Amino acid sequence: MAGLVLERAMAAESEITAPKIIVLDDDPTGSQTVHSCLLLMQWDVETLVMGLQDRAPIVFILTNTRALPPAEAEAITRTVCRNLKQALPQAGIQDFLVVSRSDSTLRGHYPVETDAIAAELGPFDAHFLVPAFFEGGRITRDSVHYVMQEGSPVPAHETEFARDSVFGYSHSYLPDYVAEKTQGHIPAAAVERFTLDQIRQGSRDRVQSLQNNTCAVVDGETQADLDHFAQDVIWAAAQGKRFLFRSAASLLTALAALPPQPVAPVAMAQYVRGGKPGAVLVGSHVQKTTQQLAVLLEEPGTVGIEVDIAQLAQEPAPETRRSTGAGPSHLLTTVLEQAHAAHRGGQTPVIYTSRQELTFDNIATRLAFGQQVSELLMDIERGLPATIGFLISKGGITSNDTLSSGLALRTARLLGQIIPGCSVVCTPTDHPTFPDLPVVLFPGNVGDADALALAYRRFQGAAA
Repeated sequence: MAGLVLERAMAAESEITAPKIIVLDDDPTGSQTVHSCLLLMQWDVETLVMGLQDRAPIVFILTNTRALPPAEAEAITRTVCRNLKQALPQAGIQDFLVVSRSDSTLRGHYPVETDAIAAELGPFDAHFLVPAFFEGGRITRDSVHYVMQEGSPVPAHETEFARDSVFGYSHSYLPDYVAEKTQGHIPAAAVERFTLDQIRQGSRDRVQSLQNNTCAVVDGETQADLDHFAQDVIWAAAQGKRFLFRSAASLLTALAALPPQPVAPVAMAQYVRGGKPGAVLVGSHVQKTTQQLAVLLEEPGTVGIEVDIAQLAQEPAPETRRSTGAGPSHLLTTVLEQAHAAHRGGQTPVIYTSRQELTFDNIATRLAFGQQVSELLMDIERGLPATIGFLISKGGITSNDTLSSGLALRTARLLGQIIPGCSVVCTPTDHPTFPDLPVVLFPGNVGDADALALAYRRFQGAAA
């Protein structure tokens, strides 16, 4: 009799329908551990329905809210959620999980975005913070979040990421981080902790018992940890529980449960158009990016082109140029002349913003100037030679703008990862300027010093 009961239970479990995973991504790099799904750069109801009906188990909505002030981030998140409420029934989707994907180094608009999602799509029984990202060297142990640096785990609050001028924080112990970010609205003692031993033993009963949008933080040292946790969450969701997630990318791997990507990372050179040299656009300013840039510029076939952002600060803003009918800025013209010359010479232009960190009177001014820098980079991107073979976009905000503004895409299909944590998408065949162009979305804080050069070499056909 006991064997029959177990057999029936296993059969019932195997019949659980996998929910659609809907990811609101605050920059375009959250897809860095999955493949073969759609990235949506727009979130009107029609586009959402198309994304929800796609065959892939997961869909990404690229909101780019990390580049925006809190009020704008909240407004966009609410708009997406309201449109989802219309799109879900039109797409025939009943079972779904919502993920607010953000940075694995704890930067982003928390709890602004999760509060907005809960207000529009709730109520939820719990929201889980799952910042582990194994490909990027981010692990969580005993509720403390670590960043691997030179092979050693460093508490996140001791890294440069915690000193971010917009999203800085003082705690790596996640219950204290929650209390800090919610300004005490959720005290540390109220945060549920899912530790490694509990996850590995199974935590269905605990997950099932959560209610009233409890805040819970989740450990993870290996992908197997989050795979196990995801199975428990999906099981509880099938019993009627409703959950929201604030996570980095590794949880998405577990929730989507995709097989290996169709084209291996070392074979990505097959996507390069016509064997032509490509272009690299570097906007990220974190120290890791600067190190990677230095290594890339040592590669044969590359030529560095610096964009002096201090000079940009002295030029009229783009809207002023547009309103007065002024032509392209001198800085834009100079950079594009150098890029075209490099391409004609069979070289890959590496266009990067100057590495000095400018100071601003307040956060709003810093964000506004960041948008001005991004507009310049997108003008550069649109002016690149139409025959480039590939494009590498370095930095989260830069990559988002590359897709939504520079290439003006509505959607893009994710091909896979060229190196761990770095996605490759392809533009549509009917793109007016860059058809079938492979584009790498390379986060600022991913990879070792050689990673950017390795991605470049793989497009050259050099497998490492």
